[in-house]
Amino acid sequence: MASDSFPNPGAPAGLATHRPLRPAWAEVDLDALRANVHALRRVAAPASVLAVVKADAYGHGAAQVARAAVEAGAWGLGIATVDEGIELRRAGIGAPILVLGAIGPGEAAPAVAHDLRLTVAEETVAAATSRAAAAAHREARLHLKVDTGMGRLGVAPADAAALAARVAALPHVTLEGCSTHFASADEPDLASAARQLEVFRGALSALEHAGVRVALRHAANSAATLALPEARLDLVRCGLALYGVVPAPHLVGRAELRPVMRLCARVVHRKRVPPGTPIGYGHAYRTTRETTVVTIPVGYADGYPRAAGEGCTVWLRGRCAPVAGRVSMDQITVDAGDAPVALGDAVELWGAAVPVEIVARAARTIPYEVLARTARRVPRVYLDGGRVAAVRTLLGEE
Repeated sequence: MASDSFPNPGAPAGLATHRPLRPAWAEVDLDALRANVHALRRVAAPASVLAVVKADAYGHGAAQVARAAVEAGAWGLGIATVDEGIELRRAGIGAPILVLGAIGPGEAAPAVAHDLRLTVAEETVAAATSRAAAAAHREARLHLKVDTGMGRLGVAPADAAALAARVAALPHVTLEGCSTHFASADEPDLASAARQLEVFRGALSALEHAGVRVALRHAANSAATLALPEARLDLVRCGLALYGVVPAPHLVGRAELRPVMRLCARVVHRKRVPPGTPIGYGHAYRTTRETTVVTIPVGYADGYPRAAGEGCTVWLRGRCAPVAGRVSMDQITVDAGDAPVALGDAVELWGAAVPVEIVARAARTIPYEVLARTARRVPRVYLDGGRVAAVRTLLGEE
């Protein structure tokens, strides 16, 4: 009989009747998500929290995560593109939504139509937004981005006040916010982040001297929210921490965070093999003893990093078992040793027992990338109150 050998109780209640067709899925714990919002609100207070749900909420599912985050008290939602914002509006989400990325003038009209706040760093997009808002008989809200050292997006600090004054003077536009972004707030040495914050404060002072006052000043990402209290200002933008992952090891313990996603699968094949058996492409792995090799139906097309095949483990039958050989597009093989593995046994590829940080380290990348690359073809099972609330598959929500 199949068993669920996880450190927590096995498959969540209701999963048997809502199980996706694939024997692989990503559990998304909405209670953990809400708990993380509460924890970040406590850390950031009196600043408000912007829950960053871009890239399909880092692979967790934007609409479901956005609803839970707002329910837990997030002021609003951060996304990267206008399309992402429209998707949330069509899902019935009415909270403030801020587009954090740059847009073109042609995107202003749909953004205004869906009441999306926009980030601007030059006058062309602001003017297009003003025209779109006038045509729609609406008021658009803009956030000015200042480049204090990231070098990616933003007006130069010396030019910020003049641009802010011109944007604030546009009809049907409110300059609601002013922001910047830290390049290295996740480093133990915060000298660079502190210099960026000083430059940003100078730009904010220049805005005030020019007669421009904004309601929302924001600079802190997850790392700065945890490590740099003076950067919290009016609003913090939390992405990775929202999903229960700290941006750097030295920040562990700064907030009570719980992992939100657990990538799971079931054993679909098992065999007993002798010592010296080659496994996988290139025969990069050979067994050193008689052992049980099992196959898991998840591969790099599902978002499990190919480079994690050497040195990473999965959780199987109450213990860690090493990935055996190279990760294939659709499958992983695992050396289960002498564990009494059965077909259908549950495996955790990352989650409570195998933190996603370990997978990222084995793949020589960062947790952001691992989570965000969890493929659309992996069904998402949403847990709420310990029970299955929804299942999202390629065919839609069940």
